[in-house]
Amino acid sequence: MIVGAGSIGLMYASRLARAGISVSLVTRSAGQASALNKYGITLEEQGKKSQHPIPAFVMGSLDVLTDEPTGFWWPNDHDWIWLTVKQTHLDSNLISQLSSLTAQGASLLCLQNGIGHMEKLGAALPNTPLYAAISTEGALRMDDTTVIHTGQGRLTVGAWPKSLNTGEQMQKMLLESLDLAGIDAELSNEMVNRLYDKLLINAVINPLTAIYGVKNGDLPQDPVRLKLMMAVHAESEAILTAAGWHSPVDSWERLLSVCKQTARNESSMLRDVKAGRLTEADWINGGIAALAKRLHIPAPLNDAMTVLIKSLII
Repeated sequence: MIVGAGSIGLMYASRLARAGISVSLVTRSAGQASALNKYGITLEEQGKKSQHPIPAFVMGSLDVLTDEPTGFWWPNDHDWIWLTVKQTHLDSNLISQLSSLTAQGASLLCLQNGIGHMEKLGAALPNTPLYAAISTEGALRMDDTTVIHTGQGRLTVGAWPKSLNTGEQMQKMLLESLDLAGIDAELSNEMVNRLYDKLLINAVINPLTAIYGVKNGDLPQDPVRLKLMMAVHAESEAILTAAGWHSPVDSWERLLSVCKQTARNESSMLRDVKAGRLTEADWINGGIAALAKRLHIPAPLNDAMTVLIKSLII
């Protein structure tokens, strides 16, 4: 069951369904659920389109859902729930729904950007097997039922906290299903470090592409933008290292490589700003600033990025 039918949710749901794996989607709007039930998901890869029927339900009153003859099923301890909503939607109502969905022992795999969400979910769902996940796949949602798979990547999954030693069979079954669907995946027992890896990249690319209104590959092409990239990177790297991150020696080169590999992509933050939506700045640059505050380290650039991004959507 995939909770959240944005670009990542639609992309993974369609690929899993194509492989014959039982998948359902939970959406925030009745309109999207209706469209998905009527048309399924249209997946575009390398210019080729395919359609995949997917049962969809509205996140809301689960009592209403289960009373209707819609085929809704309660996830049990053999099932996975993937949470693909943005952190902006991770409120008390959604967490309450997740508590109901995981009541029979389903594992919850979380694909949010930024930091803070795993601690929040762990505190609210203490009996739920939690897994952090990071995806480097590229996806772009065109409408309620259409998604473009814009670039191959990898899905990294790990138990949270890493001391969790249960669910080995579940993890093995998950990897087998992902392999069947052609999804490159790996297990990691260092998910805090992996989350910080991605956080550093997001803290530079996302706000600056949103502020300048450019695609990822264009960001380092201007010397002024490049200088600001280097400054945000240096500040963020120092804070994350102080927080326990094991920094790769080539983190700056890796950042430039991501810009090159995703040159034609618009960051999610730029798309949110263009659409007038709330961004994840509070959990990306704001998350780094919060770490810095706890460590008594100044974070003027991350503070500034957070404020600037918020000012763009007022």
